[in-house]
Amino acid sequence: MSGHSKWSTIKYRKGAADAAKGKIFTKHANLITIAAREGGGDPEMNTSLRLAIDNARDDNMPNANIERAMKRGTGANDGSTQIFEMKYEGYGPEGVAVIVNALTDNKNRTVASIRSAFTKNSGSLGESGCVSWMFLKKGVLTLRVDPEKIESYEMLAIESGADDFRVSEESLEIITPPLDFFRIKSAFEAVHAQIERAEITLIPKNTISIEDENVARKILALMDALENDEDVSSVSSNFDIPEKILQKIAV
Repeated sequence: MSGHSKWSTIKYRKGAADAAKGKIFTKHANLITIAAREGGGDPEMNTSLRLAIDNARDDNMPNANIERAMKRGTGANDGSTQIFEMKYEGYGPEGVAVIVNALTDNKNRTVASIRSAFTKNSGSLGESGCVSWMFLKKGVLTLRVDPEKIESYEMLAIESGADDFRVSEESLEIITPPLDFFRIKSAFEAVHAQIERAEITLIPKNTISIEDENVARKILALMDALENDEDVSSVSSNFDIPEKILQKIAV
């Protein structure tokens, strides 16, 4: 499991996710709007929309909010604010690569905010394409499992056609081809697996190991600054911090 995935899972368990800050519904709404605008309003035909809706429901977003976001994406709501999908690339402490995806109605505001987050946290915003070659688009399922179930879940991952799986204490991270994501997710839902996170995202081809706690704190401060920006929908990075340091920092 990559360091960023481990950190995201730890924060989720400790209740430090966006929901605690009252921003999660806005982010879900924007993701649903973009997905509906780009692929249509039928979740059965639009896998991006289906995933956006599933994740919104996992965070208890009301159906009325979901419907409004879908209508905004398909143009059913006249006069709604246009939402733009943006991607920014840069570097954090120790040269770790960072990709930020944002949904915004004001590009100038968003780029200024993201640039400030990098600058204030020992990073730098780079040119388009500077780090994207270091990542692959994959489906990622993070399961919380009892140790005695890990072996059976690993076997199910293999039988379902997953690309890879990674064990980290009580978590099992399953990497899937994007097109097989929902089929593999359904296989684990069928055996009542506890799915903590489910997303199609960018994962690093290689990771940078971070053993120094002070450096780790700086990297995670940058991650938090970016993820707490209300325009940011996702952040990907290639750092790998040992779980014992992550747990200590999260206290």
